[in-house]
Amino acid sequence: MLIRWLPLFIGLVPLIGVHVAYVIAVDYAYLQPCIPYLDGCTSISGTGRYPPASFLFKAVEMAMAVALPVFWYFSVKWLRALDPNWHSHAVWSIFLSGAVGALALIIYVTFLGTKEPFYEFMRRFGIYFYFLGTALAQLFLAVSLRGICKGLGDRALSRMAAAMLILCLMPFALGVLNLAQKSLLPHETADALENSIEWIASLMMQVYFLVVFFAWRRTGLAVSVSVAAPRGDT
Repeated sequence: MLIRWLPLFIGLVPLIGVHVAYVIAVDYAYLQPCIPYLDGCTSISGTGRYPPASFLFKAVEMAMAVALPVFWYFSVKWLRALDPNWHSHAVWSIFLSGAVGALALIIYVTFLGTKEPFYEFMRRFGIYFYFLGTALAQLFLAVSLRGICKGLGDRALSRMAAAMLILCLMPFALGVLNLAQKSLLPHETADALENSIEWIASLMMQVYFLVVFFAWRRTGLAVSVSVAAPRGDT
């Protein structure tokens, strides 16, 4: 069932694509070689600003933006299947937050690489709301799964839910750290540290989807299609 592999695709393909795009950008001398998680020599956006690296970067990010609403929709269906009585407002907040994040990612990718002030504003609007919408959807999903697991008695699934919760809370903690360090450190140092925080937070968000893949597999998620028998002419 292809749907079951969706979180693996969302977790791995953009992660690999962004790192390959960075290597290409370094090879073409657009970026300096470093370990961005530690050195903060470039932002994630920097890996996708110049061709040919930008072609790969935009392709994988746009594919992720298209796949995300499908993933969040089936995540809601998954929770409903685990517990039909789970709070509807909680599960649908997952889809709505995730859809906002996906739309914002499309805006971000569309305007990436442009230099006009309006386009720069739209690019920043896109990335901020992508992180916010996706992080909230991840949080709602993790909290919902944790609540459902209390009635299931599945320790392995409970551990996965706990791991998901930790992974989605860390970007919020890193965001607070980023706000603090920007007000305390010199501008150049703060920018480099902000880049490192961005890379680490993004990595955690991608790993989150990999944990969901194993949770889906643990519960045997399957999607079926059914139709009513033709009634014929009357």
